[in-house]
Amino acid sequence: MEQTLPKMLRKTTSDFPEIIAQLSKQKDGNFAPVTYRELYKTALDAGAGLLSNGVVRGDLIGLISDNRKEWQQISMGIMSIGAIDVPRGCDATINDLEAILSITECKYMVAENASQIKKILSIREKLPSLQKIIAFDMPGQEVLEEAEKNKIEVKSYESLLKEGQTYRIENNGKIEEELEKGQWDDLACIIFTSGTTGTPKGVELTHGNFLTQLDELQERIFLNPGEVALSVLPVWHVFERLVEYVILIQAVTICYSKPIGSILLADLQKVHPVLLPAVPRVFEAVYDGIYRKMRKAGGLTYALFNFFVKVAIIHSRMQRKMLNQNPCFTRYYTVAWWFIFFIPWLLLWPLKGLGNLIVFRKIKAMLGKNFRAGVAGGGAYPKNIDEFFWAIGVNIVEGYGMTETAPVIGVRPISCPIFGNVGSPIRGVKARIVDPEDGFILKRGEFGSIQVKGGTVMRGYYKRPDLTAKVMTVDGWLDTGDLGMMTIHDEIVIKGRKKDTIVLRGGENVEPVPIEQKLNESRFIKQSVIVGQDQKYLGALILVDEEEIKSYAAENGLQYDTYENLLKSDDILKLYDSEINTLVNPKNGFKMFERINKFALITKPFEVGVELSAKQEIMRYRLTEIYKEQIAKIFEEEQ
Repeated sequence: MEQTLPKMLRKTTSDFPEIIAQLSKQKDGNFAPVTYRELYKTALDAGAGLLSNGVVRGDLIGLISDNRKEWQQISMGIMSIGAIDVPRGCDATINDLEAILSITECKYMVAENASQIKKILSIREKLPSLQKIIAFDMPGQEVLEEAEKNKIEVKSYESLLKEGQTYRIENNGKIEEELEKGQWDDLACIIFTSGTTGTPKGVELTHGNFLTQLDELQERIFLNPGEVALSVLPVWHVFERLVEYVILIQAVTICYSKPIGSILLADLQKVHPVLLPAVPRVFEAVYDGIYRKMRKAGGLTYALFNFFVKVAIIHSRMQRKMLNQNPCFTRYYTVAWWFIFFIPWLLLWPLKGLGNLIVFRKIKAMLGKNFRAGVAGGGAYPKNIDEFFWAIGVNIVEGYGMTETAPVIGVRPISCPIFGNVGSPIRGVKARIVDPEDGFILKRGEFGSIQVKGGTVMRGYYKRPDLTAKVMTVDGWLDTGDLGMMTIHDEIVIKGRKKDTIVLRGGENVEPVPIEQKLNESRFIKQSVIVGQDQKYLGALILVDEEEIKSYAAENGLQYDTYENLLKSDDILKLYDSEINTLVNPKNGFKMFERINKFALITKPFEVGVELSAKQEIMRYRLTEIYKEQIAKIFEEEQ
């Protein structure tokens, strides 16, 4: 295994120079190719251009951009000279950028367009170290003049590449020397897991953290040189970043698309990818689109579709029992399941085959003629979606990880997946289950906290040894904050989340504490708890301030017979809806996905040992069980 990511790209380029590395969409809708030879050369030109502009080994460089071919090119260029990128997408707020860039004190930045440069200029006084901005798309004269007033030089990406080409001619072999200096333990990037709506935590990831995964992932997510993989996730996010390295090390083509139904489906038909890595929401959108289309057809078509889907699901459930394709926590009696299910499984087989011929084959054709598998990551993959695609013969494998593990901990193999789990830990990574309270190591099949250790685990949080110490044990185990169990075959089954961070189905990370603190400013809210793990949107449990509500009722002449009925009244529900929307909105610095869609009012005060820890901290994993019914109602549309 090569020692750094640019060296890995160099090796792939040496073996497959003329294979297409990138496909990027042009204005006319067609895809323009970039070969591995061109990608590697451009990365070296970018690195040399940075050297000519004063960048040195160890410098931190902000990289604010969405997916495009230039992102991977300059990221590789940054890493090739031993510099470190600090990435973020164009959806980053001004507050996000202020927090991240002020902490890292970047002297140099790469920005996608004028919009990002304007954000940076608006917080210039908070970024005294900033000297230069490289723009993928150059802004207009007005923005350039504003940058000049702020003593910031703005130059185009094209001019950087030209400077790099000149530098390479004048300093023959210098960029290659810098690339050769790179080591396994060098920092590759610092990815911040939250913005100003939570404590900014810069995860320090080394080249070795990423490369450790590329050993076995080539076996679990196997690809062939020249095949195409579709890229729809934000590349600044660690999941997509690692996925692209899995693609690059196998000399596969990255095709940049978008997770928008019409665009994604059209690109699937145009480029016929073998792989689609995406957050669960993308596969859920495909699932919803199929059902919408069938409902619209109605009549016999819809009835037949439902019939064949039910047959396929029942048949697949039997087959999984017979072939031991479910999570197993104790000894498994395969022969018994064959004895029970073989005859009904055999009888349903022709019906499932007919369903494939009439219905499922058309669905699979929507994914392109070469589709091998999808990889669901960044959030929990809903069981009903998993079962549907498994039943109709579309292979979607679920992975598990976190930014702090760069990110993969485990993933189901494409060739032999097991239903209902996220695979066993990859080579170079160990996992164990411990008691959430006392930390004792638990046996197979016992429920507890998931801890991991190995070559993928981050170096630590940037400039925050205090936060690092909270998640790392003295002997190097990382507490993932997740709850689950281990099967007898070492597969991980996720059962919930212990830590505060909420991951929505679209992969968005939400820090609930700042939202709760804002909600608690209301005189009518005694305490609030944000919920929404693995859901489409956020909800809230609202602990009502009884005294204030009764005062409000008296002030407004509201009549009621019991306190419980008062809380159910339209007037009170509208009051809370108004309070929540007034407090949590973009004007107060919250993102759109941080808004509260639904809430449930609760009246029982939280108690130590029940909802609260000895430190008076909310034990969220307990609340999900105590208020299970209320939370289910908040997300009942999801069921």
